[in-house]
Amino acid sequence: MHNRITFPSDFLWGASTAAHQVEGNNINTDWWVREHARPAQVAEPSGDAADSYHRYPEDMQLLAGLGLNAYRFSVEWARIEPEEGWVSRAELAHYRRMIDCALELGLTPVVTLHHFTSPRWFAASGGWRRSDAADVFGRYVATASRILTDVPWVCTVNEPNIVAMLAGGRRGELAAATLPDPDPTVTVRLIEAHHRARDVLGSLVPARTGWTVAGQAFHAVPGCEAETQAYAYPREDVFLEAARGDDFIGVQAYLRTFIGKDGPLPVAEGVETTLTGWEYFPPALGIATRHAWEVTGHVPVLVTENGIATADDARRIDYTHDALVGLHEAMTDGIDVRGYLHWSALDNYEWGSYRPTFGLISVDRETFTRSVKASGRWLGEVARTGTLMRPVVESSC
Repeated sequence: MHNRITFPSDFLWGASTAAHQVEGNNINTDWWVREHARPAQVAEPSGDAADSYHRYPEDMQLLAGLGLNAYRFSVEWARIEPEEGWVSRAELAHYRRMIDCALELGLTPVVTLHHFTSPRWFAASGGWRRSDAADVFGRYVATASRILTDVPWVCTVNEPNIVAMLAGGRRGELAAATLPDPDPTVTVRLIEAHHRARDVLGSLVPARTGWTVAGQAFHAVPGCEAETQAYAYPREDVFLEAARGDDFIGVQAYLRTFIGKDGPLPVAEGVETTLTGWEYFPPALGIATRHAWEVTGHVPVLVTENGIATADDARRIDYTHDALVGLHEAMTDGIDVRGYLHWSALDNYEWGSYRPTFGLISVDRETFTRSVKASGRWLGEVARTGTLMRPVVESSC
């Protein structure tokens, strides 16, 4: 048992979701097109997802009831601007109701403006390769800003490094170890778009702004330090450098990746792996937090995603506990960390499959009935007390 570990009284404790993964029937996105392509590009389509488009009040009530004080969710560009230049006032009002619901329940809203999905029309016209992508995104951000006047945290783009790698050619499930090289043009456009969005938001709303980067806790095989640095820079560090001057950097960490002379190595035989095939490695969060702090030049950190795909909920608690120990150690060493948002609030659509379950709350695929897991109750207790503990779990379901 660790000594008593306490977190600041104003620390954000919450969970995260993304619109496409939980809302359902997000038909105007490029991902919906991908899911229904023939031949099939993914194992299964998102369909109704968790029906959170209609059930978000219940989801937020569950999170608040557990004792969490923050909820990260995304607004869907493809709903707000289903055709280029045409804005849906009804969808803006829908997302404004979500913000109001969070605030009424005492949940600090952390709103993401782009979480992997883009409107069909944007993707069909070149997407992030468009020379005017920053202008187009900036226009959308200005539109979304109408409903963000009292939102304290806004993420511009979720995991731009993964977006750039997906643009490099792979169209299946998001499994970090198998993603291709990032597209250099898309990298440039995303950085331009982030900076444009940051400027737009800074002129229109008082929110803290930043973007989130997927950290992979790169480990060099002895003698491969130069190869590791060369491999990691276009996949992570260039995006962290782009966050210098932001109000915060969103850290998202799940795994570590070993790099040899010829690139990433497969997970070693015999080690524990998750439902995504990643190595079970809770220290990834502390490593990613320290790395982001260093590369950004000490931009404050908000952990916007961390979790594990597992059917064993007791193991989810183990993983999260140990990840938080590493995070607290980083804070003790002087790193400014403002909060921890678990991935994810719900078992949801994981970009091609429902098989990987990350949620603190399970969702019945037929009835949409929500059931809080022991891990949700445990994290809620940590949030209420500000104290980290590892309890005996009464059930692994």
